[in-house]
Amino acid sequence: MPVVTARVTDLIGQTPLFELAATTGGTKLYLKLESMNPTGAAKIRMARAMVDDAEARGLLATGGHIIESTSGNTGLGLAVVAAERGYRFTAVVDNHACRDKLRAMKAMGAELVFVAEEGNDSLSTSAREELAEKMAAEECAAAERAGLRPNTYFTEQHNNDANAVGYYALADELLAALGTVDVLISAVGTGGSMFGTARRLRENGFEPLLYGVEPVGSIAFGGPAGPYWQSGTGTPEGADPGKIVDEDLGLLEEGVKVSDVEAFATARVIAAKLGLMIGGSAGGSVFAALDRLSEFPAESTVVTIVGDGGEKYLDTVFDDDWMSDRDLLDVETERKVAEMLDRYAPASRQRRMEPALATTPARTTPAVVNSSATTSVAVSSSAPAASSAMATSAPATTSAANAAEATRASAAAATSAPAASAPQRQTAPPAISPHANELELVGQSNGAAAK
Repeated sequence: MPVVTARVTDLIGQTPLFELAATTGGTKLYLKLESMNPTGAAKIRMARAMVDDAEARGLLATGGHIIESTSGNTGLGLAVVAAERGYRFTAVVDNHACRDKLRAMKAMGAELVFVAEEGNDSLSTSAREELAEKMAAEECAAAERAGLRPNTYFTEQHNNDANAVGYYALADELLAALGTVDVLISAVGTGGSMFGTARRLRENGFEPLLYGVEPVGSIAFGGPAGPYWQSGTGTPEGADPGKIVDEDLGLLEEGVKVSDVEAFATARVIAAKLGLMIGGSAGGSVFAALDRLSEFPAESTVVTIVGDGGEKYLDTVFDDDWMSDRDLLDVETERKVAEMLDRYAPASRQRRMEPALATTPARTTPAVVNSSATTSVAVSSSAPAASSAMATSAPATTSAANAAEATRASAAAATSAPAASAPQRQTAPPAISPHANELELVGQSNGAAAK
């Protein structure tokens, strides 16, 4: 990622890792915070890759029209790319999508076409996809009748090879930061983030155990269909999981089903205990990871992809009235999640939570705080890590006599010596996320055939 850029898409990638949990056997659970991307979601990676691929194959040119069926995050990514490159973008949506996502797409110039009447908040994936495909086909046919070259493209994320390729850089970032990935856990909707990341890891000689997560009621892993409130994940009744899931589903060690109650309780507890906002479907992946953490081999490196942040769900997942109206609040489940977070709290976080600071003598002048000293976050870049001693050191407990002496010495020094200058933080330039091979890889997968 460049330090200074004039394009929003240059800011994609190099998202940080957050150490959420650790076992006594040395296994560590990291969250890949894709919420730190532009639009606050992972799917902007594949949105850019799909448009890059369409341009490379001559399916989009200046002034072209992009159409996609979306529950929100893919649409947000495509809205950014379309605005940046001068395309028109139409998002086919339903009222199940988060209001803030729809408003954000519209703010960035997207046209919204709803497949259901206002007030009907049911998930309508199949209807959305059928309408998006129909709209694109009609525009292409009209252009051909007029003797023009079609310039409308249905990105069709569920069946687009570029979707998975868009996440290859995510795998590269994980390896640069961690050196290995033993277990990968992710929500599965189109399958791009899970299987695209896994494919790239395998290309580099790693064979992580794969745990896909979908809502109870989703049909990709089998089982009875039913309604669910998790957004941007799973496959509802009547919808096709798509090409990526069909091809790679057999690679899963386990297809995990997580209820809305479990997913949302996890997101809410992590926000309340740690100050980290993650989305509802990410809550499902984290719940599955915590629930299985002790079962993984000792010293495993476990990664969960956090597809988006929780800020878009303040009116839903983080709203008690909305949750209560849908019978999704459950104190016992939230208590279970809180207990798992406490049980597996990394040592660095335990030290920070100790009451040692209460015994430190009061200061006569404010202390200088190094805001970059955060031991629970590992940034996915090739830059050298900050000194662990700086990040983890805590004030020593001082006896009453020493405290008094220290206070007198401090006061005397303050009257005769100038104040010390604040330490200057040094930061290394972030690494540039690799994207050079994406078009070549997509071309190999898609061939020259247009969708």
